Amino acid sequence: MCGIVGAVAQRDVAEILLEGLKRLEYRGYDSAGVALLTKDCDFNRVRRVGKVKALADALEEAPCPGSIGIAHTRWATHGEPNETNAHPHASSDRIAVVHNGIIENHHVLREMLTKQGYKFESDTDTEVIAHLVHFELQRHDTLLAAFQATIKQLEGAYGAVVMDNTDPDRLIAARSGSPLVIGYGIGENFLASDQLALLPVTRRFAFLEEGDIAELTRTEVTIYDTNGDKVERQIKESDVTHDAGDKGPYKHYMLKEIYEQPISIKNTLEGRLANGKVLSTAFGENAEDILKDIKHVQIIACGTSYNAGMTARYWFEELAGVSCNVEIASEFRYRKPIVHANSLLVTISQSGETADTLAALRLAKELGFKSSLTICNVPGSSMVRESDLAYMMNAGAEIGVASTKAFTVQLTGLLLLVTAIGKHNAMSDETETSIVNALLSLPAKIEQALDMNDAIIELAEDFADKHHSLFLGRGDQYPIAMEGALKLKEISYIHAEAYAAGELKHGPLALIDADMPVIVVAPNNELLEKLHSNVEEVRARGGLMYVFADRGAHFKSDDTMKVLDVPQCEKIVAPILYTVPLQLLSYHVALIKGTDVDQPRNLAKSVTVE
Repeated sequence: MCGIVGAVAQRDVAEILLEGLKRLEYRGYDSAGVALLTKDCDFNRVRRVGKVKALADALEEAPCPGSIGIAHTRWATHGEPNETNAHPHASSDRIAVVHNGIIENHHVLREMLTKQGYKFESDTDTEVIAHLVHFELQRHDTLLAAFQATIKQLEGAYGAVVMDNTDPDRLIAARSGSPLVIGYGIGENFLASDQLALLPVTRRFAFLEEGDIAELTRTEVTIYDTNGDKVERQIKESDVTHDAGDKGPYKHYMLKEIYEQPISIKNTLEGRLANGKVLSTAFGENAEDILKDIKHVQIIACGTSYNAGMTARYWFEELAGVSCNVEIASEFRYRKPIVHANSLLVTISQSGETADTLAALRLAKELGFKSSLTICNVPGSSMVRESDLAYMMNAGAEIGVASTKAFTVQLTGLLLLVTAIGKHNAMSDETETSIVNALLSLPAKIEQALDMNDAIIELAEDFADKHHSLFLGRGDQYPIAMEGALKLKEISYIHAEAYAAGELKHGPLALIDADMPVIVVAPNNELLEKLHSNVEEVRARGGLMYVFADRGAHFKSDDTMKVLDVPQCEKIVAPILYTVPLQLLSYHVALIKGTDVDQPRNLAKSVTVE
């Protein structure tokens, strides 16, 4: 979502801030801005709507060097995308602020500050922070004390950084619900909402904990906890690699990441399998002691990660012999769930910072779950730090907003977890070995599925004038249909819905006509004959179908149906494999529609607001 970069150094930091923003572009945003302090301690604040390039062009036309500054990419929550609402926000030509998150009581604060004589330029909740810091400086001697007093009055989530031109040697940052990381240099220090932003200037990072306040100068970083006491946060050396400009031979990050799935799955399996067995240490050193007693699994996630959890529910109950519930995080946290005995809470998040999922994790700690485990792609993220166990996906940085390789790696990790729990319940050694062998063969199967690309390019032409579509699946392929529909609507803006195929006759059949394409995922499994009947229901009503099936499923192309051959694979990994052609279909339809594939409108990669 929104991106923050800050720097205090002896050199000019304008290019550092801009490069940091470029590396955060994948998160999704609608405007960008920067504030730098000149040698005369005046603010030079530049903001632009649109891409970071527009901001970079403005700074090239009118350079504004400075050795201390803050920068931001905004994903609108309060106020439409325009320059007035873009960050940084300022107060009285003295205070500048950037902020991620939502200040829930901003209306009350705005009213109070207006009575104190402050005039608001924007419609944002963030501007109240700038004015409130300025107001508190009239009652406190230092920027740190004023900011500490300010955040005590804020309700909601924030990662915020403040700068004062009368105190030109320091930045103050606070974290409550929205991540911030400190980057340590030599004679300079940095901060950002994501360590990827700072990789060109440092490899040494410390993550702020919930409620922390950090004071940065060129030579020192001081961190205070919620009680105002000085604390030390562990500094770690990062081995993350990322080049925000490297798409290789691919036109878009999304296509690159679709084609990276074989290697991503190889990477996530590395060191986690041995002699036909799943190693419980894949989930943490003490995972064996925790997983052997689990009798129920509660999965909490959002979006694509939720679809992964929905798929895994079939696996947990069929293969591991444990009950499983899956819930959208924003719903779980606002009801009163009943916690089963010996329950494991599983959170799934590519970023590890998804606001609703993180809040649900924190709530769950109060509800009596036996333990918590997160499946995540970002080391050091909040969910990794706050969960008892963690499965690190090792998928590599995913830049495209529409998740692809993260989804298939999540499914792979969930299948490993199913096996690690199942071996303590009803799962036989033979079943575990067959799962391991199926996973080891999966990268090669996905390579074969990627060879479907040319056929899918041709098929995508049929969607050029379409505005609606249905996706159908049965059993563990139903969530894959859900994911296929989500991808198509995310990047092509075609309205797409998914249904369990048996539900057609309970309403959706009313929508079927020649202008409503129906996409069917149809592996050769025990539900195939039922699915054949559902397909005939569509055919009888004049629907045009696109069926993804292996040859053993016995579908044949005709005037009402186009069949695409998917490589045959073991039943257990079919949901993972069948995801790939649906990703390619969404990508090529989006190209035809002319949309912004990597950064679709209104969406963000890391959703750090509720």
